[in-house]
Amino acid sequence: MQQVWDAWGNIIIAAVLAVPPALIAVRLLTLRRLRAGHPFPARTAVADVVMVIGTAPWIWMILTPGTGGSGLSLIPFRDLWTVFQGPGETAFVQVGGNLLVFAALGAMLPVRSARAASLAGVAAVAATASLAVELLQYGLRLGRVSSVDDVLVNTAGAVLAAAVTRRWWARRIVDGTVPR
Repeated sequence: MQQVWDAWGNIIIAAVLAVPPALIAVRLLTLRRLRAGHPFPARTAVADVVMVIGTAPWIWMILTPGTGGSGLSLIPFRDLWTVFQGPGETAFVQVGGNLLVFAALGAMLPVRSARAASLAGVAAVAATASLAVELLQYGLRLGRVSSVDDVLVNTAGAVLAAAVTRRWWARRIVDGTVPR
């Protein structure tokens, strides 16, 4: 784990330091939406801020230049197989990190919007976002391998996180009432 701290400690510290401003942002967004007559000002403010604050550090990590060569890995599950053949700590960090990349987005998107309140909708958004990040990583030649496995695991993490928050998902408003 020391290797993780050495590589990403500055991002971890920045993420922790971002929590107080995030709380202020939730309060200000809630007040603004309350004044504008938004039907769910606090719920949407919390969801918006959590999606950003929970995803931004991971994107920062992914788009930080690495020391290896850039490349593409387009064969599904090849990289995962390789990771699981190595040390357990490496597999835990690699797979765990990829599951968390879009977890905040997946958890909060259906809470934020009834239009996205399905596992398929969350999967579509997460897969698209993950593909965009992998393409950026490849196009910017960041010294990292852009892998279809990363897209699959990122998407799985978002869908699992969405399933955890299912009881809080937004519902469609019909005739001014929220169906149960």
